Amino acid sequence: MRSNFFGNMEQGQQLPGHFALQNSKMLRIHLNGDVLARQGSMVAFQGQMEFDYEGSGGIGKFIKKAVTGEGVPLMRVKGQGLLFVANDADDIHLFYLENEGITVNGANILAYDSHLHSDIQKVQGGGMMAGGLFNTTLQGQGWVALTTHGTPVMLDPSRAPTYADGQSAVAWSTSLQTGINKTFKAAALIGRGSGEAVQISYQGQGFVLIQASEGPSVAPHTH
Repeated sequence: MRSNFFGNMEQGQQLPGHFALQNSKMLRIHLNGDVLARQGSMVAFQGQMEFDYEGSGGIGKFIKKAVTGEGVPLMRVKGQGLLFVANDADDIHLFYLENEGITVNGANILAYDSHLHSDIQKVQGGGMMAGGLFNTTLQGQGWVALTTHGTPVMLDPSRAPTYADGQSAVAWSTSLQTGINKTFKAAALIGRGSGEAVQISYQGQGFVLIQASEGPSVAPHTH
């Protein structure tokens, strides 16, 4: 796997279906065919392109999305030229999969190569009663662009026991073993809990990408 986090993606390096950072908040895609991107993420393009709604990819995926709430609303962009995409000025991070997989929080997906295989899967050790811990898995060879709210950190679970809040964990290697670490205490029943009763645990060789918050806060109403 290649990524700017690993230091193995050289500036200006050309890989098939080239994705590149126009800047830290905007992705530039050299399009010659099609790509899947978050609905409404296009901010500009040069060339000839068409934008179409992308369905769930079958009744199975549709049901998984409906039941779990996981996934991202997608559009399929077809054509040739330069496509620029962004989402709420979030930071953007690139990964190039080399016949491998990555598990991603659907809310953090910005764009990915259309030929990658996607599915919604339960986090190992988690279920609906543990907070509905389902993520999107992308596998194959090609580009994935993710967004984070704030500057993230990359952790290596092989160095030490690693745990993360489910909303702060953006992505991790499919090679990792995951579980649910529960620290619920009776004090939480009277409002004296830490607010961190459930975390995802990680073990093995791979990485975990953690964003700097549990997601953007909702602005209060002014009326």
